[in-house]
Amino acid sequence: MTTQTRPPLISDTERLQRLSALRLAMAKARVEAVLLGSTESLRYFTGLVWHQSERLVGAVVLPERLVYIVPGFEQSRVETLPRLEGEIAVWQEDEDSAALVASLLPHGGKLALDDALPLFVYHALARALGSERLVDGTRMLRDIRLCKSPSEIALIEYAMGLTLEVHRRAHAFIRPGMAASEVVRFIDAEHKALGAAGGSSFCIVSFGVATSLPHGADGEQHYTPGDVILVDTGCRIDGYHSDLTRTYVLDDPTPDFARHWAIERQAQQAVFDAAALGATCGSLDDAARAEIARHGLGPDYHLPGLPHRAGHGLGLEIHEEPYIVRANSTRLRPGMCFSNEPMIVFPDRYGIRLEDHIHMTQEGPQWFTQPASGPAEPFA
Repeated sequence: MTTQTRPPLISDTERLQRLSALRLAMAKARVEAVLLGSTESLRYFTGLVWHQSERLVGAVVLPERLVYIVPGFEQSRVETLPRLEGEIAVWQEDEDSAALVASLLPHGGKLALDDALPLFVYHALARALGSERLVDGTRMLRDIRLCKSPSEIALIEYAMGLTLEVHRRAHAFIRPGMAASEVVRFIDAEHKALGAAGGSSFCIVSFGVATSLPHGADGEQHYTPGDVILVDTGCRIDGYHSDLTRTYVLDDPTPDFARHWAIERQAQQAVFDAAALGATCGSLDDAARAEIARHGLGPDYHLPGLPHRAGHGLGLEIHEEPYIVRANSTRLRPGMCFSNEPMIVFPDRYGIRLEDHIHMTQEGPQWFTQPASGPAEPFA
């Protein structure tokens, strides 16, 4: 049973600090406003959670104002949802939401766009404002979100600990003949039982040859004694993700599997050891591939070997910057959080993925969860 104390939710004070940072970035980029869509950036800066649809719901950040853009019939709902205080500007079904956004800008002012806005919103804004007044807001938003605050790290750490406990329970639950879908349902229920109201945010359970497919196989599978087991799952706490993978056997491992599992663990450790402050993200991927190639696997993306990047950033999105991938010149800084998962795939046999996450501190890398101990012991 997890004994963690649940951390507080992100405060309005922190969100206001984020908006202040965004406004400084706006001034530096010489743009008059930023449009946040129904995206994780909207949640990050304002606290408003809204799922993407064919209608624009979002917020315009101006130097002195925060204005929510809302369909008229959704206004009462938005007013009840947690969010920073701000004006609400409504548009009716027969009106143009892009024109409403345009009306908030000063004459000739430029608008930076949330990088996750759908294309139909861009085209409508281009018609209303002219494409020359639209600016890519990717770096403006992503650079602020890139390094996590202590509050964010605490939420991620709590979510990771919760999911690690779910992994322990799933490990004890699996029996011969059991369907993978039954394990998926169990994992979802255990996430809920431990306090993740939404249950599993995702779940992959693979047995045997299906473990060689990084994101799992279609159709039902049943566990047979001796099968390699891969479980990859996570949850969300105040929007922040956990994401952990364990690969193991319930019986004594074969010599081949034990040897390959050890290589995977060594590759994972190589990533951690390379994660020095100031190191490039690409150098961590290089370290994993060098360790794998040292054992005659790969090289590059060749199989058997590592077919994908060695890791990804994590926060309000389960895959976000920084990406631990070859040639990524982004340098590691305190507050960056990312997965360490240099999976090794042996086609038509099995795959081995050990996934734990790292956050960068002033002293260097730190695990969110301790890595697995062995091929039949998936916990530290």
